[in-house]
Amino acid sequence: MTRRKRPLRRCIGCGVSQPKKDLIRIVRSPDGQILSIDTGGKMSGRGAYVCPDGNCLEKAFSGKHLVRALRMSHIDEKVQRDLFTRLQRMTESCKLCGGE
Repeated sequence: MTRRKRPLRRCIGCGVSQPKKDLIRIVRSPDGQILSIDTGGKMSGRGAYVCPDGNCLEKAFSGKHLVRALRMSHIDEKVQRDLFTRLQRMTESCKLCGGE
């Protein structure tokens, strides 16, 4: 019996390739207006992946990593703060449940 390949994605924070389901996907809507967190991995639009780790989140949001990955000219600071806060809450709750 052959084993199925697990899809790998690269974290925009640290640059390490990991299984897709171990990362968090950030999506830019097809019209380029809305950024959201894709928990199911099926939303349409341009996506970027980040590790559920505070250091990776910091790196992704500092500089232009997220902007480049989503092919945007810029991300409004308020939107960026809100998204960062939501991601931090997700990672904290994930640590509380033991990473599951």
